[in-house]
Amino acid sequence: MENGTIVEYIDQQRIFCAVILEAADQRVRLLTEENREVSQRISRLSHVSRTRLNVGRGRDNLVAALKETAVRRKCLSADIDIKELWEVLSPVGEWVDLATMTGLCFPNNPNGDHESAVIRACFENRIYFKFNHDAFFPHNEDQVQQNIETEKEKERRRQLIENGGQWLKSVLEGAVPPVAEDRKPVVEILKSYYLFGKDSPDATAGRTLLAGAGIENVEKIFDLLVKVGVWTPNELVDLQRYHIPVEFSEAILKKAEEISDRVDFKSLDPCRRNLTDLPMMTIDGQGTLDFDDAISIESENGYCRVGIHIADVAAYVQKGGELDQEVIGRGTSIYMPDLKISMLPPRISENICSLKVGEIRPAISIFCKISRYAEIFEFEVVPSIIKVGRQLSYNDVDMMVDSDESIWLLNEIACNFRNKRLSNGAVHIAIPEVSVRVFDNGDISVRKSDRESPGRMFVSEMMILANWLMARFLAEKNMPAIFRAQHDPKARLFSQKKESTLFQNWMQRRMLNRVIISPKPEPHSGLGLDKYLTATSPIRKYTDLVTQRQIRGCFGLEQPYTADEIDRLIQVIKEPLTNAALVQRRRHYYWLLKYLERKIGDAEEAIVLDKRRDHYVILLTSYLAECTLHSSSAWSLKPQDLVRVTISHVDARRDVLTVSL
Repeated sequence: MENGTIVEYIDQQRIFCAVILEAADQRVRLLTEENREVSQRISRLSHVSRTRLNVGRGRDNLVAALKETAVRRKCLSADIDIKELWEVLSPVGEWVDLATMTGLCFPNNPNGDHESAVIRACFENRIYFKFNHDAFFPHNEDQVQQNIETEKEKERRRQLIENGGQWLKSVLEGAVPPVAEDRKPVVEILKSYYLFGKDSPDATAGRTLLAGAGIENVEKIFDLLVKVGVWTPNELVDLQRYHIPVEFSEAILKKAEEISDRVDFKSLDPCRRNLTDLPMMTIDGQGTLDFDDAISIESENGYCRVGIHIADVAAYVQKGGELDQEVIGRGTSIYMPDLKISMLPPRISENICSLKVGEIRPAISIFCKISRYAEIFEFEVVPSIIKVGRQLSYNDVDMMVDSDESIWLLNEIACNFRNKRLSNGAVHIAIPEVSVRVFDNGDISVRKSDRESPGRMFVSEMMILANWLMARFLAEKNMPAIFRAQHDPKARLFSQKKESTLFQNWMQRRMLNRVIISPKPEPHSGLGLDKYLTATSPIRKYTDLVTQRQIRGCFGLEQPYTADEIDRLIQVIKEPLTNAALVQRRRHYYWLLKYLERKIGDAEEAIVLDKRRDHYVILLTSYLAECTLHSSSAWSLKPQDLVRVTISHVDARRDVLTVSL
């Protein structure tokens, strides 16, 4: 490679003409026709000419000569008929060198300009030949036809984007035409780009569309799609972003309809225990339709016999069947202020499996002989047939705790069971629940309720008790399951024996370690138990349905999963569970902010959580929402301080909540 040699290289789908200023090892320093100096590997040069320029002529003269050479070569390439050349060479079906190609195109004394023209012509029209630096291979007829269709599609898409940019501009300027059929591909590009950003397969097209309409902010896409009626102002875009299905397909609904809602006693396995005469009750929130657990309590020789009865969903949802494949992809039910997405079709979740009053249902029952001080003497897990006698709400239980002996006794046992867990090192975090509900007329309700009310507390403790006993049962049988474990917290911020503040509880939650899920039982520090899993919500959680199948496997009701299968299931459901939790949390926060948009100017109480370099992190106590408070030299705050702040700006769509002291 000598200085002054004219070369060409390809960059960003363009051929550049350049001259070598300096060559060293495998790289060259070039001056381009655009008066830029670049460094290139020799292997990236698409053409090396035999023509040389005098590098001592001065930079301007060199650039002028390069421009003149580039123009001359472009003109020569325009005279080449690539299709005709392909028709001559395609029957040969072999690689053709550059000299031969050039001789066919320019038979009279071809030079470096003619060679470059051939390369340029094949680069501009890649339908007929594939090529490397100095050789060309004719595509077969099928490949040529495919390439022609590809180029047509590229041109169609180019036109689509160009016209789409003009359409967007007209929408911005006030026109709101209906989305015609030919604009729908543009809409799909915009949706994809808004949802997935640079990871969208339409990212380049999306950027081009926005640039054509003079739009710089990607968030503007949402407003545009609302304006043309594609999305609503409160569109739940996360469902599309995380590919979460809302409806069930016709095939799945039909499959659910085929399941009989009658219990045939004659066909029941003899290991099932008939408990239909046992008084039991469900306790859930107002408006619950999918009842998957019930509780019973009996006095027995000075002790209590507590039963927790779980709907046997696995009796209806066959492992590996169509319904099961649908459910595993969902992973869990999702509860949002404006939408509930069930894991199972309503016929199963709200009818066939739901423990409704007076209906006979197959179940898995956990019994324990226990004292009122939560001393457990024995327990058993059995397949059963049950019938619920009472359907109570948490509010009902709160009002009945002093007048109903069964509820009073359950509450007493639950309190003592919790105290035992706390003595074993459990971390109890007492944070109220903020529930947000959106009504059909657009009204938003925000309520803060006490998780420690008798109804919520003792149901929670009874479910923890049942899950622990089922974990023990499976561990004793050496049966793998989706066990949950947790290491000791990073720090313990307060004594569990003393009453704690909201600040302490909020900060203690940050100190908890993540829950570990594995096929083997290990201690769960947060709950103060030697082993743990969840199995009390098989209608709502796939992990609980899997555990239920393992219990059924212990009684020969079905073939249980192996440890390897459990491990694979854990990996499969990790993503849908993570996405569901994220969507649920974000939607709750969105509607909370929508509610606060109407509270701008209101004063609220807040707790200072942390001090940063230029701001404080605070917690609005009425809504349990964290936000930032910009610091000022005029005042100084410290963690745990109570302050009064004014809500100054809220934008739910952009997750903005601004307050001032």
